[in-house]
Amino acid sequence: MKLGFIGGGTMAEAMIAGVLKSGVAAARDVVASDVLESRRGYLRSTYGIGVTGDNGEAAKGAEIAVLAVKPQNLPEVLAGLRGKLGPQQAVLSIVAGAAIKTLVAGLQHRTVVRAMPNTPGQIGAGVTVWTATPEVREEQRKDAARVLAALGQEVAVAEEKLVDMATALSASGPAYVFLFIEALTDAGVYLGMSRDLAQKLAVQTVLGSAAMAQTGGKHPAQLRDMVTSPGGTTAEALLVLEAGGFRSTVIEAVIAAYEKAKRLGEEAQR
Repeated sequence: MKLGFIGGGTMAEAMIAGVLKSGVAAARDVVASDVLESRRGYLRSTYGIGVTGDNGEAAKGAEIAVLAVKPQNLPEVLAGLRGKLGPQQAVLSIVAGAAIKTLVAGLQHRTVVRAMPNTPGQIGAGVTVWTATPEVREEQRKDAARVLAALGQEVAVAEEKLVDMATALSASGPAYVFLFIEALTDAGVYLGMSRDLAQKLAVQTVLGSAAMAQTGGKHPAQLRDMVTSPGGTTAEALLVLEAGGFRSTVIEAVIAAYEKAKRLGEEAQR
């Protein structure tokens, strides 16, 4: 598969590394553009791919052109690519907040996939929610799924609004989890543990708990009950969390992130 990456930042690099490792694409069939010569040199020397400072050159001949630029640079990038994409090419955007309507209008090209990955994709442990316009053929959808699977799991959805919701839940979610790990670690230090030990226990606890939730076939509430003995230490801790509004605060935080994602999308369309 021939791939062109418009932007050579962290997530683009993760995708490049993933597609090369999985055999989805060969290095000779991948070209990435970036404004920084040093970044282009790094990508060329590390992965053996083609590099260029011209976005149009990166997209030329690509079966899938991946938009991986910063949101504030998107209008300029779209204008530069307008009229340079053929009818058989698909555009795969991972630009946060960039709605399909904005991409189609900016490119004057209707074969568009919009995806929202998350940062664990950098180690192949991410999850990406994506959707596509009706003009994206079934074979192109399969190709897009293969590219996104290089970051971890991929989940196709029918409605674009679910991508905005995923922005708030799974894309921003790692920050919530990292904050929880940080808080658990601080609690261990407060109790008298060394920070290294407290962090090790906190990270492994979150990792193991997530694995149980993923493979145990039980609802999270059932798993929580398995840990919670009547009148025990866990019950006491959960009482404090509920009294502090832990559950409602998490829900409100995700809703706030969703509303922000919608506002960013609306601003990008202006």
